[in-house]
Amino acid sequence: MAARKPAKKSNTSKEELLAFYREMLLIRRFEEKAGQLYGMGLIGGFCHLYIGQEAVVVGLEATTKEGDQRITSYRDHGHMLACGMDPKGVMAELTGRIDGYSKGKGGSMHMFSAEKNFFGGHGIVGAQVPLGAGLGFANWYRGNDNVSFAYFGDGSANQGQVYETFNMASLWGLPVVFVIENNQYAMGTAMKRSTSSPDIYTRGQAFGIPGEAVDGMDVLAVKEAGEKAVAHCRAGKGPYILEMKTYRYRGHSMSDPAKYRTREEVQKVREEKDPIDHVRDLLVQGKHATEDDLKAIDKEIKATVNESAQFAQASPEPDLSELWTDIYA
Repeated sequence: MAARKPAKKSNTSKEELLAFYREMLLIRRFEEKAGQLYGMGLIGGFCHLYIGQEAVVVGLEATTKEGDQRITSYRDHGHMLACGMDPKGVMAELTGRIDGYSKGKGGSMHMFSAEKNFFGGHGIVGAQVPLGAGLGFANWYRGNDNVSFAYFGDGSANQGQVYETFNMASLWGLPVVFVIENNQYAMGTAMKRSTSSPDIYTRGQAFGIPGEAVDGMDVLAVKEAGEKAVAHCRAGKGPYILEMKTYRYRGHSMSDPAKYRTREEVQKVREEKDPIDHVRDLLVQGKHATEDDLKAIDKEIKATVNESAQFAQASPEPDLSELWTDIYA
């Protein structure tokens, strides 16, 4: 990734920049705390952190309206927080407690919120993509102008069901934004070793689906591209593909030592492309906020995250009788 140039003046308002800063920082601090709780043995099973990719979901959520849906893979905590789900309920679910969004039975990869139109969290690679098209079909069938956002990674982009979905979504003109979160590594395999095309979004061309590559480390670039994609879908022109060129700082999951890349590579991205630092620079250079203002925001967010961890640990584990509930509905 090329070095980021000094922050340019933005047409984005001070209020929106501060909102982006808060939302991305909440995701990062929450994920840091989740990693800490996992290390303490309070989170079991799998846990995939979103650290580094915050600009993607925050930028796209800024383009949504009431009724739009979102569905994603197992790297999902950031998506939950960005769409407004309560950090307490998310953390309680991560720790397997009754006050979690799935009553402690879904864990990191499988929690949902009908209220926020968040349809998971899915553990099977690429399986959420056809489900996302199904959400788009429901919108088309009902005749509303809602859009579904189907998030998946560069690894999932090599799954056959993704292309079956592209074909059907294009045939039926479904209002779906397919979001490829290309963080450069499918588990431990670099994209250039697993994907024949340098830009994954171009694979939609075979199905007549337009798309573009976006700097997924720049929340303003993400929002701008998202607005274009959403307008395309709401106008009844069918699906759109956004390939977000992003990067994860941590391993694929908490059990991944990430030895397939150098520390220098990760550090270079952190120093030159960090999405939160970018907005921080815009705020400070534009005199929208002082360093003390931003420290106060960080302190406030850390308190929110600590409160969510305390809430989760105080919540009881589900009763054994819960094994027999919510099996079909």
